[in-house]
Amino acid sequence: MSVLKYISLSLLFFFVIACKKEDKNPNPEDGPRVKFIVKIDGEQQRLDNLGQPSQIPAGYAAQTPSFNGIAAHYIELTQTAFTQVGNGAVIYHAPEVEEGGPIAVDFDQTKVVKDGDVIFEMPLHQFPAGKYEFARVSIVYQNYDVAFTAMGMNMQSTIASFVGFNTFIRSHKVRQLTDVVNGNRMQGYWAWETHPNGVLTEPQLQTGQSAGTTVPNPIAGTSPIPPGSCLVTGAFTERLEISGNETEDVIIELSFSVNNSFEWKDDNGNGLFEPLENEQVVDMGLRGLIAKRVQ
Repeated sequence: MSVLKYISLSLLFFFVIACKKEDKNPNPEDGPRVKFIVKIDGEQQRLDNLGQPSQIPAGYAAQTPSFNGIAAHYIELTQTAFTQVGNGAVIYHAPEVEEGGPIAVDFDQTKVVKDGDVIFEMPLHQFPAGKYEFARVSIVYQNYDVAFTAMGMNMQSTIASFVGFNTFIRSHKVRQLTDVVNGNRMQGYWAWETHPNGVLTEPQLQTGQSAGTTVPNPIAGTSPIPPGSCLVTGAFTERLEISGNETEDVIIELSFSVNNSFEWKDDNGNGLFEPLENEQVVDMGLRGLIAKRVQ
């Protein structure tokens, strides 16, 4: 065998071995992922700020809205009920800006999802391995349909509500109409679009500010949340354990209760939302969170 031919065969053998080694070390970005899926549940137990079962108080009424979208800007998993906010595994923190003054969530950079969608995912190799008992999710935006009564007629409307601590909003579309803000809005800001019907031939838009937002936290006694935040806290149905050696995707369901989550002061006691009668909205918060691994 000639020297040249021998060298050629040696190089071919080397490249075959190199390719085999590469196959054994795939790109970790192509490996398993951890996915958080949103569930919107109108029948899940209705809780108060302390995570206790809550009834609608006398003189008030509520309805379960039909959700079109929801967005979060912070996800944290905590090891125990004594883990303070920020000391757990912060999985996701959306971009914040100071364009409108004080620091605020940048609404344009949030991801609005529907029931059943993945709200956030990351490669498993980047996920902090550990054991977790609670999930904390800061909701910044909700879009849902609610019924109301005006002039003796039942009507439909869509509400876009901003429940984060502070949100910088350039503009946002409620249903058909766009609300132009170009500024910061504190927790409780809402835009309300009424749907056309036999009386209203065109959609109409109003905006306002609500004073109340329920944020359930069943571990408030040992791990309180910052004032003005919408950091909803919920326990895992079974303690979540991630070793980092999983070979398949890990899917975590975040189930939010919207059971009678839209609440107003029912001045005449008829159980109908009548904004033209000056009935005031008092709560647009979520009513609980249950986290569980489904895969």
